[in-house]
Amino acid sequence: MEYRVLRIILTACLALLASCAGGQAQSWIGKASFYHQARGQLACAHRSLPFGTHVRVTNLSNQRSLVLVVNDRGPYIKGRVLDVSAAAADLLGFRHDGLAKVTVETVAN
Repeated sequence: MEYRVLRIILTACLALLASCAGGQAQSWIGKASFYHQARGQLACAHRSLPFGTHVRVTNLSNQRSLVLVVNDRGPYIKGRVLDVSAAAADLLGFRHDGLAKVTVETVAN
């Protein structure tokens, strides 16, 4: 239980640091997976970005791109930079495959 609380505190601190970065755009390249979410939302989970952050996600295999809103935490699997909703995975063209190599870039709200 203490580990879980410590992880939440660390995640909050990282989110605060990210929000204080002077508004500079950040970007990552890595694997994205998807999770099932009700109501077909176009949302995603990131380990440290503040909730409400908008990110442009581009599937590098087909160049499809979407702007998603961070509303959850994760993924906690090594090598993955983002979990997207199932609806987003459909539109990005990788739901059938389960994983995709993507770029993730923060965008101004």
